Amino acid sequence: MRTKIAYCIPSLHWPSGMERVLTLKANYFAEHFNFDIYLILTDGKDKVPYFTLSPKVNVINLDINFDHSHGKSLLRRLILYLWKQITYKRRLTNCLLELKPDITISTLRREINFITSIKDGSIKIGEIHFSRANYRDLNQEKLPSFLKKIVGKLWMDQLVRKINRLDKFVVLTHEDRHLWREVDQDMIVTIYNPLSFIPTRTSNCQNKSVIAVGRYTYQKGFDLLIKAWGLVHKTYPDWKLHVYGGGDRRSYQDQINEFGLQNNCFLHPASPRIEDCYVESSIFAFSSRYEGFGMVLVEAMSCGIPPVSFDCPCGPKDIILDGEVGYLVECGDVSSFAERIIYLIAHDELRIEMGEKAQMHASQFNMEIIAQQWKNLFENSLENNL
Repeated sequence: MRTKIAYCIPSLHWPSGMERVLTLKANYFAEHFNFDIYLILTDGKDKVPYFTLSPKVNVINLDINFDHSHGKSLLRRLILYLWKQITYKRRLTNCLLELKPDITISTLRREINFITSIKDGSIKIGEIHFSRANYRDLNQEKLPSFLKKIVGKLWMDQLVRKINRLDKFVVLTHEDRHLWREVDQDMIVTIYNPLSFIPTRTSNCQNKSVIAVGRYTYQKGFDLLIKAWGLVHKTYPDWKLHVYGGGDRRSYQDQINEFGLQNNCFLHPASPRIEDCYVESSIFAFSSRYEGFGMVLVEAMSCGIPPVSFDCPCGPKDIILDGEVGYLVECGDVSSFAERIIYLIAHDELRIEMGEKAQMHASQFNMEIIAQQWKNLFENSLENNL
């Protein structure tokens, strides 16, 4: 009898990491393991998935539309949220009772508040795509600092209680696993995100080009990267920095202009040919202040280029063997970040050797390996539930 798995996720029409990873896994499970996969959504009923779904994957949209609350006052958002949450619980309960999946996976969004109370007979697994260090961040809310701290603690305490009621809890890194101290460690499993592509060619690490990839947001630390590049430029003015990503890049361009880096620091939109961009580069710069995992690190390494990365929480420490396949630098230390880039530029043979080792090291993130780990988790959970 085929294993039936239901995923709960808000939507599929955004080009974000969670949607991409979930689409990759759902397609692979349906096509290679012959699982019956159901993606249960709350938003974006009439919108096309951003990433291509296999025809073997089933999509159910409960048409809750939590995103319709965006832009409204805090009080109105709270009232709408409570009403939509009640509707979501009712519709998801009916859906699972009808589907009767073997396993239901929550991406720890709104359904985590009640998923374990639904008596459909399925094993309940939580799958988080962020690190604890930056999950449920209230920095964007217009609240006094002391109130943010109180609300944040209450919110996290509630989440921990809900997680402890799950059958399994999957995190992205070993580093993050240790941050969930209040959660029963026997129920936590670490499974990395899979590579989104297998490179058809690799870099020779000879081009005088450094690459960075990510959205133009505070999280990605491109303001710090540009500062570091100003230091690199003083020593190697013939090298170029190319940044690729979506979002508003105007403030970063202003910073480039202020530093006089217009001729060797370039901001590009997100590229559909990002693999080619990696291969045309010789060093990968990862300047994030925080991450859930850091898939672009793995992508770059799989293309044979060594990374220089801030040791931010969480991801880089799990991905990079410091001094072997790339370098880890204390988070926010712009001078050391620039020094490591300069060192790799100055040492051609080391750069090439590290790139080769980085490519080999990145193979552990291939989909076949990651998918098998998920399959083992599903099978062991089902066996233990007999």
